[in-house]
Amino acid sequence: MRILVLGGTWFLGKELVVGALARGWYVTTFNRGRSGPDVVGVDAVHGDRTDPEDLQRLAGHGAWDAVVDTSSSELPPRDVLLATRALAGQAARWVHISTVSVYQGWPHHPLTEESPLLDCPADADETFGYTGPDGSPTKYGFQKAGGERAVSEALGDRAVFLRPGVILGPGEYVGRLPWWLTRAERGGRILAPSPGQRRIQPVDVRDVAAFALDQAADTNAGEAFNVAHPEGLTFAEFVTACLTVTSAAGRPVWAAPEDLTRHGVKQWTEFPLWRTHAGVWAVDPSRAVTAGLRCRPLSETIADTWTWIQADGRPVEHPRWAEHGIAPEKEAKILASLPGAG
Repeated sequence: MRILVLGGTWFLGKELVVGALARGWYVTTFNRGRSGPDVVGVDAVHGDRTDPEDLQRLAGHGAWDAVVDTSSSELPPRDVLLATRALAGQAARWVHISTVSVYQGWPHHPLTEESPLLDCPADADETFGYTGPDGSPTKYGFQKAGGERAVSEALGDRAVFLRPGVILGPGEYVGRLPWWLTRAERGGRILAPSPGQRRIQPVDVRDVAAFALDQAADTNAGEAFNVAHPEGLTFAEFVTACLTVTSAAGRPVWAAPEDLTRHGVKQWTEFPLWRTHAGVWAVDPSRAVTAGLRCRPLSETIADTWTWIQADGRPVEHPRWAEHGIAPEKEAKILASLPGAG
């Protein structure tokens, strides 16, 4: 196999490259050379994917059995379209990392791959779309839906779309799991959102990478896959696992959603992974499981992420990291207001 990874130096992109090299594949990477060092063993090409001349130069390094795009999350559809048109003639297959945010119904309704998508043109610029008053749909979702359309227009049935929800694991740059782990390490009374028995479905970055590589090597017509953990774990199990791996002397104090809302706690960010919408963790991954998605227990993901942090693991700097986690003084104020406090 000869593959091109757009990105390839951090988190999912890096895991893809490491996994592809371990399979004995020839790997070309294309990025600006700013987010992290190139993995040893790749044919590293540096350039800007929004520059037609850089894309033309990159095309000269092909052809490839597959392109895996991990670097379009912050690009408007028209820039995705530019790259797909420039490289389509050199790619037998295209695996595009998308998101569950492309669905009209996320996070309110349960989702399958047949659920309707947001509507966005393939040549839209960064101004297209909007974010609803309750945080859904999102402008990000519109943009990503347009990116999928751009890939479809250029690649047709050679395109594969992976739609993960939340990806966790060593190297995470968003800061969701690292925040919960560092909060657990501090111990004490830990504010947590009830109900503790609600199941969540994040997936390990290594499992997403393995599935993406399997899809890159597949010869069937491309299709879309929801990528979510088929078993998941409860929020209570998640918090307990964070306490266990950090050897912390802490205990969760479960607060009702209405109490957290009354205190202005921001869902999804101040409490990472917490959102009250009915469909946020109701994503059906059965098509991906049938196609070979295998997810390790999330307790392993949590433990390995803590090991990475303890080994001075440092993610690529990203502004989303600072968005996550409730301030200690705000947490203490809410804890003091709960029934039975003190």
